[in-house]
Amino acid sequence: MAELATIARPYAEALFKASSSDLAGTGAWLDNVAAIAANPELLQFADNPKATPEQVLGVVAAAHGSPLPPAANNFLMALLENGRFTALPEIAKQFRVLASAQSGTSDAVVYSAFPIDGAALGNISAALEKRFGRKLQFTVQQDPSLIGGIRVVVGDEVLDTSVKARLEQMKVALAAA
Repeated sequence: MAELATIARPYAEALFKASSSDLAGTGAWLDNVAAIAANPELLQFADNPKATPEQVLGVVAAAHGSPLPPAANNFLMALLENGRFTALPEIAKQFRVLASAQSGTSDAVVYSAFPIDGAALGNISAALEKRFGRKLQFTVQQDPSLIGGIRVVVGDEVLDTSVKARLEQMKVALAAA
C-alpha cells in the first residue's frame, strides 16, 4: 500500500493547507466522505468509464445526506477528474495525522478482549497519555483473540499487554531453551 500512501500524501497536504482555518469541519466531512468512498460498489461505479465525475459526485453527495461544502465538492471533483478517488480513505487518514500533529494530539486505537467501561477507559487514557507523552484521541475496538489485557496502537508504536502476546513470548522462550 505504499503506492497508495504516496499518491494520497500530496492531496492530504494540499487539503490540510487549504483548510487550515477549519480543520475540524474539514475533518468531519472528509471522514464521512472517505467512509462512503470505501464502498466497493461506489468504487466500481467511479471506475466505470461511462460514469462522469458529476454523476459520482452526485452519488457521494446523496449518500452523505446533507449538502457538501463547496470546498468538499471541489476537492472531490479534483480527485475524480484525476482518477484518484480510490485514494480517498488514505487521504483522510493522512489528513487526520497532519491535523493531530498540529494540535499536539495523536490517534490511539485500544484493542481489548472485553468491553471497556468509561471509568476504566479514563484510567487507561491517563496512563497512556503519560506513557506516550502527548494527548491521545481514543478509539476502542473489541478483539476476543487477545484473551485478556489490551493492545494499544499509537501511530507506529504498539504497546501490547495482552495475554495472547504473553503466551507468544512464553512460546518463544520455551522453544529457545
